[in-house]
Amino acid sequence: VQLQASGGGTVQAGGSLRLSCAASGRTFSRLTMGWFRQAPGKEREFVASISWSGGSTFYSNSVKGRLTISRDSAENTAWLQMNSLKPEDTAVYYCAADPPGSDYESYRLYGMDYWGKGTQVTVSS
Repeated sequence: VQLQASGGGTVQAGGSLRLSCAASGRTFSRLTMGWFRQAPGKEREFVASISWSGGSTFYSNSVKGRLTISRDSAENTAWLQMNSLKPEDTAVYYCAADPPGSDYESYRLYGMDYWGKGTQVTVSS
């Protein structure tokens, strides 16, 4: 699976960004998709995930209500809509994917099997 994330940039606090993740190489529709982030000097953390059907989503407490994950299997693409951004959201954001049957508790802590290159998001105060 190849993943390509895009859409990062610099925005003022309270602003919005939309990250995209284009997937290729394996049947996208069966993959669990996720977003993780890593801020300078901090460990990578789980942000959000969406099941292969799109019927189940998970969010970290720090982003719940502000960030929304979605997907379109026809376009082999997943998105992360980021609203009401805060300076503490500043990080490199990574798109990731897991095979069918992946376990939320496992990938939330240990990550997913497939990773794309990150995209920088900077939120200024």
